[in-house]
Amino acid sequence: MAIALIATILGPDAHNIGWIIIAMVIGGLIGVRLANKVAMTEMPELVAILHSFVGLAAVLVGFNSFIAHDVFSDRIMDNIHLTEIFLGIFIGAVTFTGSIVAYGKLCGKIASKPLMLPNRHKLNLLALLISFILLFIFVKTTATGLQVFLLLMMTIIALAFDWHLVSSIGSADMPVVVSMLNSYSGWAAAAAGFMLSNDLLIVTGVLVGSSGAILSYIMCKAMNRSFISVIAGGFGTDGILVDDEHNLGNYRETTADEVAKLLKNSHSVIIAPGYGMAVAQAQYPIHDITAKLREKGINVCFAIDPVAGRLPGHMNVLLPEAKVPYDIVLELDEINDDFANIDTVLVIGENDTVNPAAQDAPNSPNSPIAPNKPNSGNARPGGLESAKCYCI
Repeated sequence: MAIALIATILGPDAHNIGWIIIAMVIGGLIGVRLANKVAMTEMPELVAILHSFVGLAAVLVGFNSFIAHDVFSDRIMDNIHLTEIFLGIFIGAVTFTGSIVAYGKLCGKIASKPLMLPNRHKLNLLALLISFILLFIFVKTTATGLQVFLLLMMTIIALAFDWHLVSSIGSADMPVVVSMLNSYSGWAAAAAGFMLSNDLLIVTGVLVGSSGAILSYIMCKAMNRSFISVIAGGFGTDGILVDDEHNLGNYRETTADEVAKLLKNSHSVIIAPGYGMAVAQAQYPIHDITAKLREKGINVCFAIDPVAGRLPGHMNVLLPEAKVPYDIVLELDEINDDFANIDTVLVIGENDTVNPAAQDAPNSPNSPIAPNKPNSGNARPGGLESAKCYCI
């Protein structure tokens, strides 16, 4: 980033360098303050709000490109440039409001419950259809006033469109949303690169956009979700199976002393942490517990599912921060087969991913960690039936 800023200032086309430096100083001071103020547990909110800045920047670059652009002698090239501007502003506006809503949900300023408007999918399709019609008119017309009006109309529609998309998703699914917003921000940057004829910005944006989309697909697969449902913003409740007729297991309340005694008498323990651990900042006492158990010769490992926390890789950052040995922090694919031979499983703030219904219900959501029969196919792997599982 520093190299990019320096190259921009020293570039042959640089103008108003003084204003650029002032903006850099202001932004740098804000960044330093945030770095010192924001706790690790608040990192998902920070990432979401930073994505909104990328989207807003793409919108501003798009409007600036339209105002400053010269009409090409070749009509086809001019239409291509106008299309780049239109799509760049659309993607940027979508990223901006989606990130703002995600930030609000993560920090509790917006209700975490999914917003379920009547005919919401039809509303989303209508917004896209209207946007494409506006794009067609925007490219065909030569009236500047009409083009400005069409851009403003499209921007308003795009802002409302992704506000509705992200509002339709519950807070438990925010890891996928944050990953998708990361992808959106990459495509917004790529669109800005097209508008500015900057090859490096295009390549960087495409890398970020594609990697975010791939990560979202991996996370959706781990959650037994449909990737298309994420993009459509409709998996707040759709496809969730609720079965009240079958008893999926028994539970009983316990005490800290009883759990401590059980852990002490175990030969092997798996700890499955989640966002609840991050909120409670329990990674430090968990480290102490882990250290004491390992001193007694007890084998302790951590099972990290792809959607643990509110940010991809959230647990992989929190646990090493608390000095938990990285070699015992394992991904789900590495440790799933070991559940059947484990004495005790300690689930900390990760209850929503321990889903017995996933054993037989192929559409059951939130099932990265689930009791499983051998070779059961659709259910996520695991073997909690054979271990004593304690959820905190």
